[in-house]
Amino acid sequence: MAETGEILYEREPDRMLPMASTTKLMTALVVIESCPLDAMVDILPEYCGVEGSSLYLKPGERYTVRELLQGLLLASGNDAAVALACFCAGSIDAFSERMNQRAAELGMRNSHFLNPHGLNEAGHCSTARDLALLMLAAMENDSFAELISREKAIVGGQMVLNHNKLLQRYPGCIGGKTGYTKVAGRCLVSCCEKDDLRLVCVTLNDPDDWNDHAMLYDWAYEHFSMFVINRENTRYEIPLLGGMADKAIVVPLEEHRILLPRTSEPIVETKLPFYAFAPVSDGFEAGFLRVLLNDRLICEIPLIYIDDYPIR
Repeated sequence: MAETGEILYEREPDRMLPMASTTKLMTALVVIESCPLDAMVDILPEYCGVEGSSLYLKPGERYTVRELLQGLLLASGNDAAVALACFCAGSIDAFSERMNQRAAELGMRNSHFLNPHGLNEAGHCSTARDLALLMLAAMENDSFAELISREKAIVGGQMVLNHNKLLQRYPGCIGGKTGYTKVAGRCLVSCCEKDDLRLVCVTLNDPDDWNDHAMLYDWAYEHFSMFVINRENTRYEIPLLGGMADKAIVVPLEEHRILLPRTSEPIVETKLPFYAFAPVSDGFEAGFLRVLLNDRLICEIPLIYIDDYPIR
């Protein structure tokens, strides 16, 4: 689950495997965090002719970082990956160091990056859990989320189409990255958002990845929902003595979002005074709210006064 990192289903989540072009999720994130999207990249001969999926870049051409990112995330261009890596860090080795540093910051404990494109290289590997952490972080970046959600884009005069078929096949899909090599098999990282609930799904070496992702999303949205407590849907009134108003309004200090089974019925309890004496200041704590499920405390949220209530 995107907001809390809670895992709804897993199988061998920490098995280290080659991840093919899902590598480019990290490539894109590092580039977006390091380079202006409108910066111009001169295509050098060493960026061209990379094996596998390609934008067919030519020496002497110029692209913006944004254009190359579109070619990277949508069409999975390996030459775009090399161009971006070298522009960003000077070399593939230096860029790989940045990828590994960012992975460590994200808590990706079982990942090791040796290149920006995901072509087979001994020791270049990740896990389903780590790639989920990566996708969760990347989707929080507005530029990344906007780029990866596009079904098509124009790059250097050519139309590139997004390889992620879930964008068309599964309602609610907002992004994803495919990958394939003979060694890695079919790899897929996707993100879906429906009913105020954002989920990430990762499969490695899965020959039926499109159907498996759709099936897992169907199951998750059928069995889980988001229970939201915020200032719009949770308000209480406390009688006010000696004030300009007869009552004070109390709301949660901050929004809380709790993932719960759809069959569950959470119990909400409050601890508030029977009345309050003016003056009362905006933001002053009035009590607290508890959410329980099957007699188990899920969370406790401070409740505060909203607005100032002066003496009459």
